[in-house]
Amino acid sequence: MANPQEHELTYVLGDTLPAAGHTLEIAPGVRWLRMGLPFALDHINLWLVRDELDGRQGWTIVDCGIANDATRAAWERIFAEDLDGLPVLRVLVTHMHPDHIGLAHWLTTRWSTPEWPCRLWISLSDWNAARMASISTTGFGGEAAAAFFGSHGVTDPAALDKVRQRGNYYASMVPAVPQQFRRMMEGQRLTMGGHVWTCHAGFGHAPEHISLHCEALGVLISGDMVLPRISTNISVIDIEPEADPLPLYLASIERMRRLPADTLILPAHGKPFRGLHPRIQQLQDHHTDRLADVMAACAVRPHSAFEILPVLFRRELDLHQLTFAMGEAIAHLHALWLDGDLKRVRQADGVWRFGVV
Repeated sequence: MANPQEHELTYVLGDTLPAAGHTLEIAPGVRWLRMGLPFALDHINLWLVRDELDGRQGWTIVDCGIANDATRAAWERIFAEDLDGLPVLRVLVTHMHPDHIGLAHWLTTRWSTPEWPCRLWISLSDWNAARMASISTTGFGGEAAAAFFGSHGVTDPAALDKVRQRGNYYASMVPAVPQQFRRMMEGQRLTMGGHVWTCHAGFGHAPEHISLHCEALGVLISGDMVLPRISTNISVIDIEPEADPLPLYLASIERMRRLPADTLILPAHGKPFRGLHPRIQQLQDHHTDRLADVMAACAVRPHSAFEILPVLFRRELDLHQLTFAMGEAIAHLHALWLDGDLKRVRQADGVWRFGVV
């Protein structure tokens, strides 16, 4: 949902956006670009950092966009017009979701030579998850996902059939993942553009999401962990059906309070902004309120995740949004269940419902 307290944030460039197929400098040596997405969330922000690696001048890409012809064409235009004749040296990916890693294989192949490989940098957990998802239906569609959603109350045969047909959902946007990578992990310090950037691992949204903070520039590339207008999706999926991701996410963003209050946030969606500390509080308050709403509903009668959707999402959802919303509804129910506030019972219809203890 849109952020009702957005006025507490400061958009440093106002409503200015990079032109399609071009970049816009947002900090010294850091350029902002946007690629389209075929969803209600219709864009992703990507970043180019002027860099030097092994004595070679060039650029580091942070996040990639999905694998489709339009995104590849936009990248080719940027390569031709915005790189100052210099090569891409490496590709950093914050996490394994398709809009972030989709073109990593193409980009690293496009810029590798026998002497100078263009390497993917990513966390170990997300590299493994991306490799698995690109060759399976894991967590994003197919029979297992349909059965999982069915066990949480989705009974509409047409909706479940559409989920089954999405078995190729991830691979359609991430057809391949580089077979080699360089690992990023919590606390690691890497040099980009002559500045030290520190890796901050976050959990709950992806297996091991890496945000990148540069103290010298006062910049945080936050990926999906902190977004200005919408809340980060926190989902339970079929491969870890009893997961409890919401406390992991809230603890992760709480650790970001250690960063300076005036840090410039470069988010994956929305516009660059200042106001990290207020935004963290807004996100924590949002989830506290949603947990209270869920608890109140379940105190009246036990609810399945599907039955709790109107409590959490007061708008009509398309299929893409429904799968994310179901994952998030289960995450809120699990947070209360695994904390001992709700009990979980599988009822005669085969659906899990959650009621007060």
